[in-house]
Amino acid sequence: MEADAAKLIGAGIACIGMGGAGVGLGSLFGHFLEGALRNPAAADGQFGRLIFGFAVTEALGIFSLLIALLLIFAV
Repeated sequence: MEADAAKLIGAGIACIGMGGAGVGLGSLFGHFLEGALRNPAAADGQFGRLIFGFAVTEALGIFSLLIALLLIFAV
């Protein structure tokens, strides 16, 4: 009984990483848009870095979800 509660609490704590990924993505795209509006000529050169940052940030959120699901169903 207590093990089930501990496992669900751990999964909830692991999901904090998904919220962090959401905040990170909002910050990432917001700062890119701000920079693109200030200097539109440089926006094309930074788009590759934007996509790389998006992929890394989203992967961290997916890893967090994976850990939460593993805690719930595999332990």
